[in-house]
Amino acid sequence: MCGIIAVVGRRSGRTPPTPAQVRALLASVAVALGETGEGATDGPPPSAVEEATTALEALDALLRGGPGVHCLLTHPEVAEELAGAAGDIDDVVRRLDAELDAGAALLSGRALEARSVALVRLKDALWAVGRDRLGAARAVADLAGPDAGPAAVEGLVAVEVALAALDRLEVRGRDSAGIHLLVDGHGLDLHAPDVASLVAARSDPLFTSGAVRTPEGCLSLVYKAAAEIGELGDNSAALRRALRDDALLHRALASPTAQVTVLGHTRWASVGIVSQANAHPLNHEEQRADKGPYVTAAVNGDVDNHAALRRAHALAIPVEITCDSKVVPALVSRQLAGGGAPEDAFRRAVADLEGSMAVAANLATTPRRLCLAVRGSGQALYVGLADDSYVVASEPYGVVGETRRYVRLDGEAPHGPAGVRGQVVVLDGDGAGLAGIRRWSYDGSVLPVGADDVQVAEITTRDIDRGEHPHFLLKELFEAPRSLARTVRGRIEEVDGRVAVALDDDVLPEAVRKGLANKTLRRVLVIGQGTAAVAGQSVAAAVRAACAPSPLQVEAVLATELSGFGLDDDMSDALVVAVSQSGTTTDTNRTVDLVRARGRRWWPS
Repeated sequence: MCGIIAVVGRRSGRTPPTPAQVRALLASVAVALGETGEGATDGPPPSAVEEATTALEALDALLRGGPGVHCLLTHPEVAEELAGAAGDIDDVVRRLDAELDAGAALLSGRALEARSVALVRLKDALWAVGRDRLGAARAVADLAGPDAGPAAVEGLVAVEVALAALDRLEVRGRDSAGIHLLVDGHGLDLHAPDVASLVAARSDPLFTSGAVRTPEGCLSLVYKAAAEIGELGDNSAALRRALRDDALLHRALASPTAQVTVLGHTRWASVGIVSQANAHPLNHEEQRADKGPYVTAAVNGDVDNHAALRRAHALAIPVEITCDSKVVPALVSRQLAGGGAPEDAFRRAVADLEGSMAVAANLATTPRRLCLAVRGSGQALYVGLADDSYVVASEPYGVVGETRRYVRLDGEAPHGPAGVRGQVVVLDGDGAGLAGIRRWSYDGSVLPVGADDVQVAEITTRDIDRGEHPHFLLKELFEAPRSLARTVRGRIEEVDGRVAVALDDDVLPEAVRKGLANKTLRRVLVIGQGTAAVAGQSVAAAVRAACAPSPLQVEAVLATELSGFGLDDDMSDALVVAVSQSGTTTDTNRTVDLVRARGRRWWPS
């Protein structure tokens, strides 16, 4: 399983924030949290936490994108003040957390939940400012070096967004990674001897790290890392070093008109060896004199008919490139050469691909546009709607560093009059919001994108951060005790010397209590997929033991098994508990809908 990341946008029209604006919001946070008081076991006034959170969220929005990074780089003293304030606020948040633990028994379930939710929101806002915004500024400063102009800062902000997302997407695979930059408006004289010699020295035909092309007057630069053995973060660190040390890139970004479209990928090899030649993004080039229109592409999934397509189209692919995905940019280029609109050429090319996959492609003829396609089981792409750009990723956590609003492209849902599965999308980087998104089904039927397609992510970068742990497994192991304690906080109490569970109606509705008591609910089904299904087995075992020797039937079952084989026409006698996590929600939600349609009027979760 691989991961795609892409960033395309326009030059920001926002004025960089001033130091006074940043300091005013920090002062608002300090005043609000100053009202919390020391040692108050009943917690801070809810209004104080709300006010501090709102100010931090406003600061986060102010410092996003190129204008925000430009402010922090231009005024390093502001960045230093922000870092110090973030540390002070974190101390307060830790104290509030400890006070909530100490005072949990004094709060009812509903009040405790509201207080916990408010504190989580405060933590998320602080993380966004202290880690995401300050982290982006530091990373861009490292990539850009001293005296970078506004165009260079904005271009490298897009690069940093992609690199940070690649780090998070490494849960999808890490044997190789790559990032491609298509720079237009660079102002370089590509025929000047010094520039031409630099380009010629980097004309590697296998498009490995450092390779350069000059299609349509643009500058195409690719950076790759590949290693079968390594640690999480190694690949992005190698990419950062290559970008930081690339004098040609920095010359191109020095132009005030330079703009960058970024396409990145992290790979878990399924077809083809682990090598830089097989690492994505790949370009269209074949071993023939007619080079064709320039295309770069990254693919998640497998092209099942890649060998047949090679033969059918006589693709002259270098023998060193053994991955199946190389056929994708090659076929798109062939279609472009045949004429017609670029989006039609792209759609025709991906329609010939068999298998489950997501594709992102950048065409040099339209440098500030991205072509996307998804089709097949489990395939999706998320188009994040940032202020001045689109951030595309294979998972929501790839976009939430810049925006929580996104449009999900689903590869399984049928579209168009014929019910064709899959979607093709073109993002216009010069556009904004939904107006810059055009979408079709695979048969060419127009699929309008409207406000109802916009979703809001419930996760943040804090949720996917592995901290100082080298692996996510270690993070989960070390954090498990505290996570469990937080989960049961205020819900386990002592009554007459015995441990009892205290759940209010929001958690365990009165209708469920009555149904279990009067035996109209005769069975409990705990459903999930993957790891969530394993957790469901533990839930079922605990409920079964707690209810023994009751005749209540308690069973853990895969969501797909229940929806496929276990549904009765009338499910009103069943209490179905859904356990879900990222990556398994679709199957579980579908089962929930099917059970609801068979008599289940409420749904505990």
